[in-house]
Parts: sequence; structure tokens; C-alpha cells
Amino acid sequence: MTGDLSLSLSPPPRPPIPLSVQGSFRGLCMLYGTVNHNSSSDSILVQTSSAPSLCYFVSAISVCVAVFCFSISLYWIYTCCLDGGINRERLWLNVTLVVCGVFLFFLLMTGCVLKIGRDSLCDSVLHTVPNITSCEEAQSRTWISPYTGTQFYTGLYNAGTAVWVNFFFWILIGVLVVIQRGQGSEFRMMLADPLATPSETEPFFPRPARPQ
Repeated sequence: MTGDLSLSLSPPPRPPIPLSVQGSFRGLCMLYGTVNHNSSSDSILVQTSSAPSLCYFVSAISVCVAVFCFSISLYWIYTCCLDGGINRERLWLNVTLVVCGVFLFFLLMTGCVLKIGRDSLCDSVLHTVPNITSCEEAQSRTWISPYTGTQFYTGLYNAGTAVWVNFFFWILIGVLVVIQRGQGSEFRMMLADPLATPSETEPFFPRPARPQ
């Protein structure tokens, strides 16, 4: 059935990891954020942070991808039960191709935001906090209350990895949709017999002529 292969390769929904990272910082979005170090207590404090809407945007993309994956899964189940027409299947492939392009654009933007924002935060950590060689080591350091900073780097890293995995999945789905559209066009051309004469294509009982 047309479209089954692309639907079966849909990427799994990913949780909005940046929101869980915000929970460790009492709602602050630490993408592109900076930190400071308190030498007396050997603890880390948050100096600046980004607007919370930035993390909400990253999380919203993950939610939209999950909703669409759920929707096409329902459509796949529906098409397995009911045989759809060619026009409906072609329309669905066109819609899927458009959605793939939109998701690829936003996933690319989200991946760049997560990568650059995480690197900016880690540069601040490495230049401020003494005696650490990687941003991941700051997770085990003491953070000034009410911030914990536990697993902040792991959460941002997993979020970035999930976005790029989804990005390459949607590239694969887009390629499969394009291939299936081409195969569908070839199949419809094969249905028409090029050797048939006009008399062979006429119905057995011709329609009566309309009155003038």
C-alpha cells in the first residue's frame, strides 16, 4: 500500500527534555546562559539566562513531532483496514512531503539552537569554575540554592541528540515519499494499455445521445 513504508519508519516521539532541565533551575532557560563561581563556598551560581520562551519553543517542536507521528500512525492503521483510493493516497503523500519539509526546517533550527546554546553555557562553566576539564563535571558540583544543576548537561546533550536523530529520520521519510510518488505515477501509467484502440476502450452499451 502506498505510504506504508514511510509511515513505518516514522521517528519515535521524544520527550521535551529542555523543560526537565528548566526544572533544575526553577524555570530558567540556561541555553546561552552564563554562570559564576563562589570561591568561599566552592559553589556555582547562575549569572544570566535566556528567555523561557526559547526553551518552550524547543520543547514545542518536540511535541509537534510527537503529535504528527501519532496522527500518521492512526492513519496507517486506518488504511490497513480500509483500502483508500489513488487520489486520497496521492494527496496524503503530498501532505506528508510538505510536513516533512516544515519539520526539517524547524528541527534544523532547533538543533542549531541547542548546540550553540549548550556550547555557550559550557564555555562559561569551563572558564569560570576551577578544577574541571569538561562541562559534564559541573553536574556533580554544588550549585547555590534554589538551583541544583543536576544532569543539566546530560539533558541538553540528549535533547540535541534526539533532534538530530529526528532530523535524519525525516530526511529518510522525505526521500521515501518522493520515491513512492514516482512509483505511483509509473503504476498508473502501466494501468493504461498503450496498444488499445479507441473501439476497445468504448463501453459495450454506449450511452444514449443527449437530446439537442
